[in-house]
Amino acid sequence: MRPDAARFQDTSRHHGAVRPARSKTPHPQPPHPQPPHPQPPHPQPPHAEPSRPQPPRPQRPRSKRHPHDDAPDTAAAFQRLCALPHGPERDALREELVRAWLPMAERLAGRFRNRGEALDDLRQVAALGLVKAIDRYDPERGNAFESYAVPTVTGEIKRHFRDHMWTLHVPRRVQDLRNRVRFACQDLTQTTPGRHPSVAEIAERAGMSEEDAATGLEALDSFTALSLDAELPGSDDGYALRDTLGGPDPALDVVVDREAVKPRLAQLPERERTILYLRFFRDMTQSRIAEHLGISQMHVSRLISRCCGRMREEVLRESSHHAAAARREERARAARVTPTAA
Repeated sequence: MRPDAARFQDTSRHHGAVRPARSKTPHPQPPHPQPPHPQPPHPQPPHAEPSRPQPPRPQRPRSKRHPHDDAPDTAAAFQRLCALPHGPERDALREELVRAWLPMAERLAGRFRNRGEALDDLRQVAALGLVKAIDRYDPERGNAFESYAVPTVTGEIKRHFRDHMWTLHVPRRVQDLRNRVRFACQDLTQTTPGRHPSVAEIAERAGMSEEDAATGLEALDSFTALSLDAELPGSDDGYALRDTLGGPDPALDVVVDREAVKPRLAQLPERERTILYLRFFRDMTQSRIAEHLGISQMHVSRLISRCCGRMREEVLRESSHHAAAARREERARAARVTPTAA
């Protein structure tokens, strides 16, 4: 039979740990023998209540770095700026604050790069917004300068895009619809490959009506404009947009004259109307008109001159009458608007 030390070593090796061999000297037994099965990792004492919840351990605060931890501490400088009167000392302190916060403004301008505007111009716009934020900031309100400067600079950049980057100036509502439609098209392009999303799909994705979606789609091409010398898609012969423009219609110059002459022509006798019709609408000569009506050519010439002169005088007289009436109406309107002296 093997000794006890060897037997205990084999048992410890079987359980994955090496235990020291027990001495042959008997040890006093504990008052409460432990059960053979393993105990829980944190046994409770006999007098403790097992149902009582343990207090939560205090968690160690995580060291999370704020994205603007490099912001300068200028609270005291802003307090001095508000207390100083206008003068060289205040201007110098103001310039010092602008230089201290300029990196933050440039960082905000970098978020809008690759949107059709040069980064240097965006930095200038952001710097202008920073100056406005410094001039309008009131430290007595208790808010940090950064919480006021960030939306001010961002708003100045967005205002620059809205007012100076659009080739065609459209209402603010249409600009907002364009942005929502643009984001919806970008999302739908990934889910509907191989085709363009429909107006109904865009409207559903953007949460708007189909009419607003159509308006936003039309505004997508309003941000920038093509040159008149740009060639049309699919044209290989150099056909440009300039070639699609129409020219002035010479008939537009005589529309007013024709409308003014119509009632005068209706008042002429039938023979004079026939002569004018054959001469100016059928392009017949005076000799042919004389043969057609059985009168002399000299008579036809006198009738044409008399009818044209009479209608010209009537039209000019009526035109001058309308102009005089318009002037009287304008003077009366000005007299009603201008307050009378007491």
